[in-house]
Amino acid sequence: MAGILNPSGTTPDANKERPWVFALLIVPMAVLSNGVISGGLSFLLSKQGVPMARSASIISLLNLPQTIYFLWSPITDFWIRRRTWLMLAATTSAIGLVIFFQIKNLASPAAVSLLFLSACFAQLVVAACGGIMGSLRSEAVRRRASSFYQGGSLAFGAAGIYAVATLAERMSLGHLGWVIAAMVALPSLVALAAPKQDVITAESASAIFKRIGREFRGTFFRWKALPYTLVVLFPMGSGAAIGLLPGLATDYHISGQQVAWMNGLAGSALTALGALAATLIPVRVRASVGYILVCLVNEATLVVLWLGPLRPSTYFIGATLYLFTIGTCYAMFTAVVLEFLGDSGKSGSARYSIINSMGNVPVVYMIAVDGLGYGRWGTRGLPAADAVVGFLGGTLLLIHFLSRKRATPEGIDSTASIKDVRG
Repeated sequence: MAGILNPSGTTPDANKERPWVFALLIVPMAVLSNGVISGGLSFLLSKQGVPMARSASIISLLNLPQTIYFLWSPITDFWIRRRTWLMLAATTSAIGLVIFFQIKNLASPAAVSLLFLSACFAQLVVAACGGIMGSLRSEAVRRRASSFYQGGSLAFGAAGIYAVATLAERMSLGHLGWVIAAMVALPSLVALAAPKQDVITAESASAIFKRIGREFRGTFFRWKALPYTLVVLFPMGSGAAIGLLPGLATDYHISGQQVAWMNGLAGSALTALGALAATLIPVRVRASVGYILVCLVNEATLVVLWLGPLRPSTYFIGATLYLFTIGTCYAMFTAVVLEFLGDSGKSGSARYSIINSMGNVPVVYMIAVDGLGYGRWGTRGLPAADAVVGFLGGTLLLIHFLSRKRATPEGIDSTASIKDVRG
């Protein structure tokens, strides 16, 4: 990592990097993707009489940009500062939301296409945030930024769901659209407080692309990239059980209202607090090791649901511990992505997006693994399958990292260029 570290892991300029801003910079994506699309849209569609099967297919399609956004995210590395891209993307998404909520039939092809386009722009917020975080020079600040980033995403995603569910009963869809659009656009203005940025002005196009090539080779095409790739793709700490635990609630004699509370606002608060708790992990523990250790703790919490009696207290204890620790896993995962990335250089947003998108792979296959566990062994089989597979994967990787000396990430030599795009 560039910069001279003092014993606490910070640089002399760390106090100017403001890690707290990332809790607000990620709000546009959190409100749109987590709040509206994954949370409130099914409620709105049900009010319009849209069949559940149709709603599920629409929501599945609208979640696609979160997986493939690396295809267009490189644009945030060019022409203007990343923080400007962030504000532009958030504003464009907000405009799309205003128009979307004016359409009477939210399930119409025009409405779905418009919301899909808004979701694509919202993912540019993620790419820009990644590029900005990659430009942070202090490992301690990077860790805090990762925690604020995930904490803000989880908390404001829940706020988006709450806003849609409550305000839809009190105002027209048109007015609701303006409220949600404001929640998306206004927080992006905090980007003006992001770390100071410079713009490349003295390099030719060929020189820029040669530098991008060096950056990609330095991040992905080296032997030390392999264990980081495995960390991102391995099953531990995937959070796949988050959406499946409510389905087990009746087996633990939990009422629907209790499920809504435990897996709704309370659950979101737990995950957000867990993300912020990641700041307590010492910087001297490298992100990859810290992430794996937290993931092993997270998998261990599922043992409560696996072996405990089928009582409400078991569900509440197990779910509380799981949701809190998965929030810590998410924060440390972002720290791992930044450790894998190295410095942002000229292609930080693109490389961050690729690594971050890879992190969605274990979520998908672990949902399938958990489902197979439930189908074969019933209620206890779901947490058992997740815990065993995740614990085995995490243990293998932990052995590898503990057997290696800590090395400075080799991604980018930040001193190689005169003026890098920073954020």
